Amino acid sequence: MPSPDVIESFITRWENSGAAERANYQMFLSELCDILEVPRPDPTSPDPAKNLYVFDRAITRVNPDGSSVTNYIDLYKAGHFVNETKQGSFERGGDDPSPSSLPSKSGHGRRGSTAFDRALERAYHQARDYITSLPVSHGRPPFLMICDVGHSIDLYAEFTGTGGHYERFPDPKNHRILLTDLRQEKTRALLRAIWTDPYSLDPSRKAAEVTRDIANRLAKLAKSLEADGHDPQVIAGFL
Repeated sequence: MPSPDVIESFITRWENSGAAERANYQMFLSELCDILEVPRPDPTSPDPAKNLYVFDRAITRVNPDGSSVTNYIDLYKAGHFVNETKQGSFERGGDDPSPSSLPSKSGHGRRGSTAFDRALERAYHQARDYITSLPVSHGRPPFLMICDVGHSIDLYAEFTGTGGHYERFPDPKNHRILLTDLRQEKTRALLRAIWTDPYSLDPSRKAAEVTRDIANRLAKLAKSLEADGHDPQVIAGFL
């Protein structure tokens, strides 16, 4: 487990970054992997079939006219997630067009502005389109993540494997993980599970486990009551 000092150093290092997604995202996500205690992405192979956990995973999208275009997923792990990155800024800008307020680099806009919210929304739809172009043999990953480098990660999930509608996870009000939330082990555990065992987070699986546990407890209780000499029909009605 990374020490509090290591985590604090990571947060301090990245919270001061901004407005340079292409320059920063691979380093940020690699260091995030270290904080989560998961392997860093693999080097990209010339063989696309081997690129199951890589940065800039190439996919081919076919246009309605039959032409094709190659796009790149910022970070991809087959069977786990698609991660699209952006990077905003805390500097003024975005919705404020006055020259004196604009930073030298504003990235995708000022965090909290309408412009940046639109950028994140576009990133979601971009990632969603990439998922539909993944190889059929890979299936559809349960998680879609939108990372604002050095600031936050928005989580979306779809556990049926059909690539249907990805909903905010775990719910609409708590789907955004802030960089400072990484101080909490439960937050790091959540992200670690997305990297290592994403289907363990499926609410329907948890519900099934609870149902099985209750059924087992009731069966044990019924056997105990029968052993005490109670009528089985009375026990059934009671339970």
